[in-house]
Amino acid sequence: MAAENERKSSAVSDMGAWAMNVISSVGIIMANKQLMSSSGFAFSFATTLTGFHFALTALVGLVSNATGFSASKHVPMWELIWFSIVANVSIAAMNFSLMLNSVGFYQISKLSMIPVVCIMEWILHSKRYSREVKVSVVVVVVGVGICTVTDVKVNAKGFICACVAIFSSSLQQILIGSLQKKYSIGSFELLSKTAPIQALSLLVVGPLVDYLLSGKFIMKYNMSSGCFLFILLSCALAVFCNISQYLCIGRFSAVSFQVIGHMKTVCILTLGWVLFDSAMTFKNVAGMIVAIVGMVIYSWAMELEKQSILAAKALNSVKHSLTEEEFELLKEGVETTQSKDVELGHTKA
Repeated sequence: MAAENERKSSAVSDMGAWAMNVISSVGIIMANKQLMSSSGFAFSFATTLTGFHFALTALVGLVSNATGFSASKHVPMWELIWFSIVANVSIAAMNFSLMLNSVGFYQISKLSMIPVVCIMEWILHSKRYSREVKVSVVVVVVGVGICTVTDVKVNAKGFICACVAIFSSSLQQILIGSLQKKYSIGSFELLSKTAPIQALSLLVVGPLVDYLLSGKFIMKYNMSSGCFLFILLSCALAVFCNISQYLCIGRFSAVSFQVIGHMKTVCILTLGWVLFDSAMTFKNVAGMIVAIVGMVIYSWAMELEKQSILAAKALNSVKHSLTEEEFELLKEGVETTQSKDVELGHTKA
């Protein structure tokens, strides 16, 4: 009963982490759409805004540690700096990729992160995937591709930026999970350590990157009270988004985060249709249905994989708790019982 209650509690926590990530991610995209669009506040300084996001996240982490809400565990500084470099390169490369490539190619590059993460986890951690998981990943990629990919235009610079963005983003998500396991550190504690480094570096480098992207300096932007409130809203949502990302990858894996995370794409398209009167075609709807089917298959495949792992652990536990002679006798007894059942069944027939 205690084990069952623990499993139910864990499942509720898992759903809570996913719900937080989906809601905060969709919310921040909607807020940023109003903040950055020409019909909104035209605040086109995405990299600097990300620096603001991490600055508030770092502040929340600092307050949490000071009040004793979270404990600070040791992680080598070089690991934190290496992670921050990878994460910041990912942010800058994604922004450059969006600027230099068409939206269609940008979406393809984001979709390609799923197989890239799978390959990198196989290379770095010797991780294997079942046939069902591979099939579900293909279905999700196809579904999201159908509903998001339109025009596909690419050039040499854009292609290089996209490759850097894919590699660095995939590596960043793998590092989140591996650092948590390596140092037995919680998701929020790890985020509290990396956020100040990312905030400082992005606030220093961000204005230059934004100038290269938009041709405008943030110091010349005419800040209004409405824009300031939306920046605060974006930063607040970013705190929840960052925390939930670390939680999800810590609880599951980088691949699961990518696959289930595409539910956000479906939510964003739906909300864009409801709130911003965006066009919703048959192609969009068909792609969403295929993507959702893929996500359901993936969830089922992961549950099968989890049950097989638990069964293997239980068998090993029984084997280690018995002597080798007792285990062989038990095994022989099971086989004898199965043989008798077959014989009885044959006699009855």
